[in-house]
Amino acid sequence: MQPFEFVIAIMIADLASVPMSDTGIPIFNGIIPILALLLLQLIISIINLKSMNMRKIMCGVPSILIYRGKIEEKILRKEKFTINELQERLRQNNVFNIGDVEYAILETSGQLTVIQKPEKRNTIPEDFGIVPKYEGIPYDLVIDGQIMYENLKKLEKDYNWLKKETNKFNIQPEQALIITYNGSDNFFCQAKIERRGKIV
Repeated sequence: MQPFEFVIAIMIADLASVPMSDTGIPIFNGIIPILALLLLQLIISIINLKSMNMRKIMCGVPSILIYRGKIEEKILRKEKFTINELQERLRQNNVFNIGDVEYAILETSGQLTVIQKPEKRNTIPEDFGIVPKYEGIPYDLVIDGQIMYENLKKLEKDYNWLKKETNKFNIQPEQALIITYNGSDNFFCQAKIERRGKIV
């Protein structure tokens, strides 16, 4: 959430609480300013999309707190960031040694992005020349017994295929708590808990 979005969200919550706490104030009096704020937020978002300079003014720019392994003291002071706060944020990113950090970037949302030194980063398959098999995102096919026909269509599957797969688990699709399926043909299925002879 950008700063201006946070401010608008707080103002909307404050405006909504006024007519709710005072029955003498018509609810309509709270709706008008809320709609005005939502319109303002929409206008600012559109301007940010079209203007880079406006985006910098409204959203700010990221600040590099650690650059090539060196702490930028001037930037820390500018952002009112103490060394202890920096260490705390690093620990939240599972980095416990400040000497392992190559870059630390304070994003406009307030989050800290940490890039560790190459020798300290976790290894990935590419480091060993391995190309993992494509997986894709898992699609929900059944949630709490409800069949997601739209996702079946995206996967070019149908109910008969789904029923055939769930038969391997000795249940019907409607009896499943959750069923997911991804591009690597990984099929996950869990049945609902059965109580008193019924699936619930």
